[in-house]
Amino acid sequence: MYTLEDSFIEKTIVQEAEYLNQVYQSTGQWPSTRQGNMQLYFSKESFPEDIRQTSIAEPRRKEFYGHNNRHYHLHTLTEQPNTFLVAEVSADLLVRPIRGEIIKFLLMSTLIVTISACLIAWLMGRRTTRPLKQLAQLVNGVAPENIPEKFAHHYPNNEIGILATTLERTLKNMSNALEREKCFTRDTSHELRTPLAIIKNAVEVYMCKATLNNQDKQVLNRINEACQQMEQTVSTLLILAREENTQATQEATKLMPMVEASVINNHYILANKPVEVEIDNSCNITITCQAGMLKVLINNLISNAFQYTEHGKVSILFMDNQIIVKDTGPGIEAEISNKITEPAIKGSQSTGFGFGLSIVKRLCDHQGWQLVVTSDQGTTVSVTLS
Repeated sequence: MYTLEDSFIEKTIVQEAEYLNQVYQSTGQWPSTRQGNMQLYFSKESFPEDIRQTSIAEPRRKEFYGHNNRHYHLHTLTEQPNTFLVAEVSADLLVRPIRGEIIKFLLMSTLIVTISACLIAWLMGRRTTRPLKQLAQLVNGVAPENIPEKFAHHYPNNEIGILATTLERTLKNMSNALEREKCFTRDTSHELRTPLAIIKNAVEVYMCKATLNNQDKQVLNRINEACQQMEQTVSTLLILAREENTQATQEATKLMPMVEASVINNHYILANKPVEVEIDNSCNITITCQAGMLKVLINNLISNAFQYTEHGKVSILFMDNQIIVKDTGPGIEAEISNKITEPAIKGSQSTGFGFGLSIVKRLCDHQGWQLVVTSDQGTTVSVTLS
């Protein structure tokens, strides 16, 4: 605005200067100015008092501020030396008198535009995020099988709609996978337990025959022990495969009878081994937990310790809310110590398949228990119950 105003004033002054030059060229005399606010001067010493010193000190300056809000524009007539046209233009200024109001207007306009932009952005953001929030509430904490069918059709055909469609497809695949897993677990429970029960019954029948010699009895005992081990493995894997077992009700459980039963059930592993089993009196305690999961855990810990101990002692104790099983076996080899709880990882002296501690780790993860395995002279496995 200042530039436009100055351009208009300068144009008026230049037109007046051209008129004065034309008259002077024609008559040889300077005429009076046509504008009452303009005056010809032939030396800077004759300028108005309020701009005289400034014009002499700053010869290139063209605008001057005088007293009482007067404003001057200076134009030099280059055709004649020491001829100056001075215009007092304060009456022609439009912007400067209302500068405060203009600044207020600009500030208010900026404020209104900013508030409007923020409001529009908030409304658009709310409109954009509302379906996303609804989608998050729909899928948060809901089992895949309980998600409504074709829920993605309720969302707009934009990025959120694409996300909803992808989630719907993923959740549907997860639901189908869970259903297949449930069917597999149910079928496995029947298909594995039934032949194991038949084998055990057949072994018991043969064991009752009086005509068996010692060699036959040893073979049947090995078959019976293998069946027991397989039953335990199947039970453990089925428990891990059933998600509902992680939500089972906790109950007060006596630890000592469970430990003693596990030692008896796994005693066959120590056959002909000079191994002493010590159950500390600290196990004579009642703890609150899921009894089925704890039983599987103890069976795996004890059977694993029995399997790796060729001589010495296996100790079972309870201390600081920890079930601790110690053995005097060969310990864990250094090259597998960092991944001993991974599936199919076993030591060179193992006769199993390397799933013992892997199953224990999965059990602990299911229940929120903490598993720690240390190995120096022998191995110590401790499980902190939550």
